[in-house]
Amino acid sequence: MNNKQQQRSDTIRDRYRINNRIRAREVRLIDEQGTQVGIVAIQEAQRMAEERGVDLVEVAPNANPPVCRLMDYGKFRYEQSKKEREARKNQKQTDLKEVRLKPRTSEHDLSVKAKQARRFLSSGDKVKFTVRFKGREMAHTDIGREMLDMVMDQLRDISIVEQKPTLESRALSLVLAPNARVLKAAQQAVRDQNRRIREEKQRRAAGADNGQVGDEAAPDDEDEALEPEDEDVDAVTALDDDDDLDDADLDDDDDLDDDDTDDDEEEQEDDSARQRRSNERGSKREKRR
Repeated sequence: MNNKQQQRSDTIRDRYRINNRIRAREVRLIDEQGTQVGIVAIQEAQRMAEERGVDLVEVAPNANPPVCRLMDYGKFRYEQSKKEREARKNQKQTDLKEVRLKPRTSEHDLSVKAKQARRFLSSGDKVKFTVRFKGREMAHTDIGREMLDMVMDQLRDISIVEQKPTLESRALSLVLAPNARVLKAAQQAVRDQNRRIREEKQRRAAGADNGQVGDEAAPDDEDEALEPEDEDVDAVTALDDDDDLDDADLDDDDDLDDDDTDDDEEEQEDDSARQRRSNERGSKREKRR
């Protein structure tokens, strides 16, 4: 056991009075199973602890009468030390981050610094803004105060002012602490987002598993899908028959067109013959004259 562990053990031992160190005349006694025995004299409680081979531990000294419990004090000290270690492990240590500014810092750079401070505050850290003055700049500390006012205004939604702008030597300082309510809400939002991401991953994984099952059942569906091919063949044959009918219709139309053409040619020949006979009769009349 190192020095730190020894100190923690001594602290726990000093925190609780046990056995003969208990000074009350009577106590409210609780046995090992957590059952209340009642109010008994301290001598009776110590005798019961000795008979059962356990310790009498004063767990609530401020009660009237004090509450004592029968237990294994060594095991109790170990469990208490373990709980304290877990609490320290889960407790986030708050750091103080410093953001340094100058009187000549532009508004754009100041906004960038404020965004950086916002990240620190969102992580639960405090932020100290420091405006340092050199030489004749000390005559214009009001510029530094205006800059810090702008910072407070930009970070008002996420922070509280722990230390107002204070001039120390050649530096003007402002300390902002995270707003506990806003920080808790932001952390809850992050937890909710992480939960939604986990649920989405689980849903996708379940969907992938269902997809594999569907692929295994796919061959049966494909066999069933291949059966109607005969219907497609019949449809193609029917189309071929229709094509034959169309071709036959076209042939008939061609025959009709040919007959019409022959009749037209005969009529043209008759007209030509009549025209020749008319011309011949006209020539004869002119000769007679």
